[in-house]
Amino acid sequence: MGAQSDPAVMQPGDQVRVSRSVVVYNHPQHRGEPFDMEGQEGEVQNVLTDWKGRPISPTLPVVVAFGRFRAHFREDELAAV
Repeated sequence: MGAQSDPAVMQPGDQVRVSRSVVVYNHPQHRGEPFDMEGQEGEVQNVLTDWKGRPISPTLPVVVAFGRFRAHFREDELAAV
């Protein structure tokens, strides 16, 4: 209950910027090559907390959309815009 009122918890629809160096290899414009996501801005699509009604603790719980491309992050890798 308290987590929803905590302003530090990201919610779907929040605008965020990647604040740390996070290298991905599946970016559509750089497929198969390392691409650093630091500085990219996107929108939180989902924060994974449960699967089929069961609580889970994923390593990368925050799903962020950058246009059609989506990537998973930890909360400490993102900053609110």
